[in-house]
Amino acid sequence: MDFSSLNKSRRSIRDFKPDQVSESVLKQILDDALWSPSWSNTHPYYLAIAKGETLELIKNDYLKLFDQAWPLMNGNWLKKLQLLIFRKGWPDGDFRTIFKYPHILQKRRVKTGKALYEFLGITRDDKEGKEKAWRQNFEFFGAPVAMFLFVHKDLKAYAALDAGIFLQTIMLSAHSKGLGTCAQGALATWVSPVKNHLEIPKDFKLIVGLSLGYPSDNPVNTFNVGRDDLDLGF
Repeated sequence: MDFSSLNKSRRSIRDFKPDQVSESVLKQILDDALWSPSWSNTHPYYLAIAKGETLELIKNDYLKLFDQAWPLMNGNWLKKLQLLIFRKGWPDGDFRTIFKYPHILQKRRVKTGKALYEFLGITRDDKEGKEKAWRQNFEFFGAPVAMFLFVHKDLKAYAALDAGIFLQTIMLSAHSKGLGTCAQGALATWVSPVKNHLEIPKDFKLIVGLSLGYPSDNPVNTFNVGRDDLDLGF
């Protein structure tokens, strides 16, 4: 397909088939991503990939942390105080993923979150539904491959810029080959599950995770909130 069609038809996949991704297809995707432009051609990022038994171990570690944190983070002030004191499930990520959004960005965030919950049939008071939806992030939505993208701490914002270009190339390349992806900032909430099972070079920090595999026929994979117009400076 032409680029516009490829770009506009890509979706965040939230339900994957269990089918494995062949090494040859995975290599093609990474070869495409290798040609992403970067600051002085430095490629200031590191990509860790998990499959099979390693992925299951990482998943179990994530779910343990999520199950510890969720009741406390979403409880009353006393339960939140417990989380602060005992630190079970406390975020150990390299970057904060929970913070206050600027007003204009919060409006867009709420619009997307509300639309997704409505699509999934999750009401405002459906605590179990919300927990299940969030928990699926740490199950990688059933994907057979998970990628973890780290950035070099010394290139600061420019490492994040280059990592974003690299990530987008992976996502579009995968889509062109009939696969799907879901970029997941939530996976950066904790870094210990990844470091427990994969060797990560010193000075690299986890900024985002990515689930990859073949999309299922679940209607959730058709969800599309649309896009706002760009705020152009001319």
